[in-house]
Formats: sequence, structure tokens, C-alpha cells
Amino acid sequence: MRMPLLIGACLLAFSAQAATGEIATMDRSVWPEVLETPQLFDVASRAEILSFAHQLLESENLSDVQLAERMGLRQINVQTVNVIRTRMWARLFENWKSAEKSCEADASFCVLVDDVPMLRQRAAEYKVADDSFYAHWAAPADAFNQRYLNELLRMAALFPQTSSEIERYNSDELSGEEMPDRTFLLNFESGPTVADGATDWLADFMRQQKINATFFVLGKNLQSRIDASSPQALQTLYRQQCVGLQGWEYRSHAHWNDWQDSIERSAALVQQTLPDNFVPLFRPPYGHRRADGAQFFRDQQLQVSLWNIDSQDATGRISAEQSAHRVLTLMLLWRRGNIVFHDSTDKPQQAVPWLMANTAQSGVTWEDCHIYPQQLPDETDEAPPDDDDSDEPSDEQTQDSQEQPADQAQEPVKQGE
Repeated sequence: MRMPLLIGACLLAFSAQAATGEIATMDRSVWPEVLETPQLFDVASRAEILSFAHQLLESENLSDVQLAERMGLRQINVQTVNVIRTRMWARLFENWKSAEKSCEADASFCVLVDDVPMLRQRAAEYKVADDSFYAHWAAPADAFNQRYLNELLRMAALFPQTSSEIERYNSDELSGEEMPDRTFLLNFESGPTVADGATDWLADFMRQQKINATFFVLGKNLQSRIDASSPQALQTLYRQQCVGLQGWEYRSHAHWNDWQDSIERSAALVQQTLPDNFVPLFRPPYGHRRADGAQFFRDQQLQVSLWNIDSQDATGRISAEQSAHRVLTLMLLWRRGNIVFHDSTDKPQQAVPWLMANTAQSGVTWEDCHIYPQQLPDETDEAPPDDDDSDEPSDEQTQDSQEQPADQAQEPVKQGE
């Protein structure tokens, strides 16, 4: 029988400063239940939301100097950090309202939350008892969520001078959060590989699963693959899948004089070679793009497509298994979005099948990549924080930006039973 969870103070073991640049990983085997029903997905989701919210609340107790030290930075953009924190609270509350709908079926981690202030209160009270059914999950989850929060706040601290997926420049940009609850889209970047490589395997696997994904290609790689085979072979390769752009080369499009030519050349090549697969989306390498690029993308009838679930598979610092477990944990936390893998590595060949198997009965929907570009955000433009009109980073910020790929988050009801 499950033991009740205690509401109380946070585990002090994870209040220490996390190592700068440490990638958040999580061994899902510590979670005691298989996600074999939508209700069990919601239980795990509520647990992740509370754990992450607790870490978010704790971070707000840090002074600006302490936060900068925790991020390993000498200076931080406090305005953007506060904007991102506020947005995360709103997203967590929205996700909570979706996850609590199944509380009548399973009351584990169900607490009363009517608004963001109440969610903050529940986050302050959150603690998993030592004799809880979920006790072995609690400490690893706290550690994961602190490290993951560090990743997000570090990007916020550097924005807008170092652009990234943490924030949009305008409402034309997509983040993945436009999708309905429990809906996700797989994205593969930096391909195509040489024939019979990871790209071929993944595209074939997607067809076998009767789902599709968006493959963001590099123009240079696509041209090499065409030269080595034929346009018809590429059409067979990407059959039923979507193909977006990542520019001609995998390099920052914020600090490249030829960034517009990079995109235009790639778009022309993809549309000519793969007219039935082309989707008008640009995936900026490293999330780097210019703050003043909106009109160019509108003129090209393209949209910037960012992401909110990063597998970190291309860093060379985590295994395929760690990448898969990280993605599932973030799916539970954010409950929707763009999931990024890189078909320039072999890790998705292990990670993606594991992900499919472990979400097969959880009520998750895989978005149709042909439909997603039509789901535009219904909101007005929000000007990015006016910290600097240029997207050109300082020497420190360039050095401190995220590591680039190697190859290229009243009365309590019951919280468990």
C-alpha cells in the first residue's frame, strides 16, 4: 500500500550550487510505475511539475549575485530571467490544470491548486516522505530539476545578446507550446547523413510506426547526398516525412554575414528536390538568429521553428539512454512541444524506439508534421527585453553560451496513497 506524502520543506541536499554547464539527466527506472495508462502519465506529470516548481521557487530566493554565480556568469540579464520565470509559472499552472483532471482516478500527487499563487504555495510545501511509494524517485527528481532549471535560467541570463530557444523575438516564431495537451512532434536536425546512415534508419522507422517527423536539413549535406545519388532517391528517403531548413551549414545565423543567402539557397534546394516534403520552417542552429530578422522570414514565407524539449543527444556528454530518459521526463513536465534529436548522431536510433515503447499507452499524441506549421500562435507580438538592440554577444557571453553540438521545465488534498 502506498504511504502518504508529507508536505514540508525541500530536501536540503540539493540547495547547493550545481556545476556550471552540467546536463540534466534522469534515470526513469527510479519511478515505480510504468506509464501504461493516461492516468499514470498524469501522476508522473503532477510529480514532475511539483518538483520543478519547488526548484523554481527556491531559485527566486537567490540574489542576482548568487544567481550569476550559480550560472557561472559575471553578469546576467535580470529582466529576461524574471520574464522567463513568470512565463514558466503560467505554463506550469496550465499543465497542472490538465494533469489534475485524472485525480479522481488516481489521487497521487493531487493537491488543491486554483491559481499561480496557490501553485507557488504548494511548491513551497512540497516534500516526498522517506517511506513514500515514490521515495526513491524524489531525490533524483530534485537533482534533475535543479540542473534543468539551471540550463533554462542560464539561457535567459544571456538573452537577447546570445539568442536561444528560451525566448521568441516575435509571435511568428514557433516554440512547440502551440500544440494541444499531450501532443508532441519529433524533430531531427543536421542531416541528411550519407546513404544507409542514421537519417535513412530514422525515416524508415517513422514510417513503420505510422507517424512522421520534421527533418531539418543542412543545404550542404543535402546537396552532397543528391550528388551521391539522385533527387529521386531523396524523395524515397523522406517519403511521408517533412523537411525543413537549417541553413546551408551548421553555424550561427546571428553572426554570419551570409545568413540570408544560407537560408535562401537551402530553401530553393529543398523546394526543388523535395516539393512534397517541404515545410516552410527554419530551425536556427544553436537557436541563434537575429533580432531584426522577422521581415526577412516573412518575405521568404518562412517561420522560425524553435523547440522546448532538447534531448542534448549531440553534445557528446550523455548516452543514448540518458537522452531518452531526459526527453520523457521533460514530456511529463511540459506536456506538449517540439522534441529535438539530431540524425547526425546514432543516439536517436536507440532513444526514439525506447521513447515510443514507453509512451505507447500513455495517451500521448504524435503531431502530424504537415499540420503543425498551420498552427500559428494566436497572440500579438511581444518585444524582447530591450537590453541591447544587437544580437551580437560580448566576448564573455560568446564564451558562456551553451555548448555547441559536437558534429555539427489552502488546504492540501491527498498527495499519494
